[in-house]
Parts: sequence; C-alpha cells; structure tokens
Amino acid sequence: QVQLVESGGGLVQPGGSLRLSCAASGFTLNDYAIGWFRHAPTKEREAVSYISKDNSTVYYADSVKGRFTISRDNAKSTVYLNMSSLKPEDTAVYSCAATRFSLNWVTWTWPLRYDSWGPGTQVTVSS
Repeated sequence: QVQLVESGGGLVQPGGSLRLSCAASGFTLNDYAIGWFRHAPTKEREAVSYISKDNSTVYYADSVKGRFTISRDNAKSTVYLNMSSLKPEDTAVYSCAATRFSLNWVTWTWPLRYDSWGPGTQVTVSS
C-alpha cells in the first residue's frame, strides 16, 4: 500500500536552513500531488505547502512564502521541502501527505482531501 516517510528534521538555530524529504513507496509518485503540513504544540495543524503531480502548481502558506521551497524528484520518489531563514515559530512536527487529485487554492489546505500520510519529522528552531 501507499507509504510516506519523512526525514531531515532536527535542531537548527534561528536563521538557519533545513531540507525535509518525503520518500514515497507503494505507488508512482508522479501520479500524486503532495502536501506538507505541520503541527506545533498547542496549535492546530497548518498546511505549509503543496505541489501538483506535474509541477505546474505550487502553494505556500503566507507564513512561509519566500522562505520555504517545495520540489519533487520523481526518479527518487521523493518530495522535498527546503526551509531557510527559519524562525522559532516554525518549530513543529512536519508531515507529508499524498492525493490522487488536483487540489485548488482552497482545498489544498484541507487534510481530508489527502489519502495517505507520513508519521512526521520533528523540526525545532532554537538558540
């Protein structure tokens, strides 16, 4: 069955950079669009970014625009989230999710639209 596993999380200082990876198995990655979400303690889950199956569409939360970049390497069955200029408020568990369908500027933030989820990777931004 479809499986997603995140990696690349860790402890970084404010202003630092980190690249998260979402490795897919059990399906052909180019048949799926991928979203990144994060969940910080005491906060609700937040949609961070989205990339369509053909790279034609990307979305970012306002809080990360200009700092985060989503990309995909279908040959490696991996989607990346490159994070720079990290802030303490970026601290959260980051999860990736897959959907067979194209989502729009509203629905990409809706978790129920995604079919499969990874377990998440912890990102901590602190001095």
